[in-house]
Amino acid sequence: MTAGAKYKRVLLKLSGEALMGNQGYGIDHKVVIAIAQEIKEAIALGVEVAVVIGGGNIFRGLEASAKGMERASADYMGMLATVLNALALQNALEKEGVITRVQSAIEMRELAEPYIRRRAIRHLEKNRVVIFAAGIGNPYFTTDTAAALRAIEIGAGVILKATKVNGVYSDDPMKNPKAKKFDNLTYIDILKKRLKVMDATAISLCMDNKLPIIVFNLRKRGNIKRALKGERIGTIVK
Repeated sequence: MTAGAKYKRVLLKLSGEALMGNQGYGIDHKVVIAIAQEIKEAIALGVEVAVVIGGGNIFRGLEASAKGMERASADYMGMLATVLNALALQNALEKEGVITRVQSAIEMRELAEPYIRRRAIRHLEKNRVVIFAAGIGNPYFTTDTAAALRAIEIGAGVILKATKVNGVYSDDPMKNPKAKKFDNLTYIDILKKRLKVMDATAISLCMDNKLPIIVFNLRKRGNIKRALKGERIGTIVK
């Protein structure tokens, strides 16, 4: 780690929606390339980077369940969507010259390594980006929970939660211009106020393990690097 970085190892949590840009569905390759370039800049700082991506740009298990699909089946389909996104990001990173490994919680040897904690840590120590796909491999858990769990397992110093807005607000700032932005929050604040940062299971995991979360706007170029350098952006949860 260089003197310019505050953290040695981080976990970047991306929503599936982040990959579709302004499209209504799927993957916008220009957006994926831009994210890959920002991760490359983080690696250049000497930071070890792991990534968890959602699958909402392709399939949302909760929505399908609400429409009558059996919940476990819907969640497994959502897990497979995260694998598609992980492979897309891996491809973009490797085009940028960043060695990348995808580890899947559901075994699929032709596409990804199985998730093995010690192997993931070794990859990170060798400056490889590790993308964790398929959630935690079980239905009824979100990719937020997967991000919190994997971050704790690999000893990450912080979760970087990338969103469409520049932090956590009291209401949706896209719909309510009077929504208040929070610069600092505690885990208990989020649980009590039911703020939509991460689900309650993920927040509880972070709270129990004293793992901070930085919520920031992914669409502003350079924000990942700013967060790694310790600059005040977005909302800090600790």
